[in-house]
Amino acid sequence: MAYIQMFVVALIIFFLVDMLWLGVIAKNLYQKKIGFLLKDNVNWVAAIIFYLLFIGGVVFFVLIPAQNQDSALYAFLVGGLFGLITYATYDLTNLATVKNWPLSLTFIDLAWGSFLGFSTAGFTYLILTIF
Repeated sequence: MAYIQMFVVALIIFFLVDMLWLGVIAKNLYQKKIGFLLKDNVNWVAAIIFYLLFIGGVVFFVLIPAQNQDSALYAFLVGGLFGLITYATYDLTNLATVKNWPLSLTFIDLAWGSFLGFSTAGFTYLILTIF
């Protein structure tokens, strides 16, 4: 698998899954839980930088080793761990430092980050090995 191909496929999967989460499943969750902290307009430059860094991490830390091991299981499981760690960095820091940061949102986000990393890495691996 070419690294650029990994990156592009992972970015597409990540974007589709995350937009399903943000636009449908958890549409009002963040407004309800932390609306007092939210900006009126999303800082898209920051969001895009996060997406690019996350996907770069998935490729480097998950997909390349999964390819070397020829293991979809590795891609799914380590992808989930990568998602957990990256989302924990944000949520646990906020829980530690932001007044009134909801514990329930931390748990929801940790589960979401795990699923997002799991699905992005795993399905990217499967798509690129099948096609």
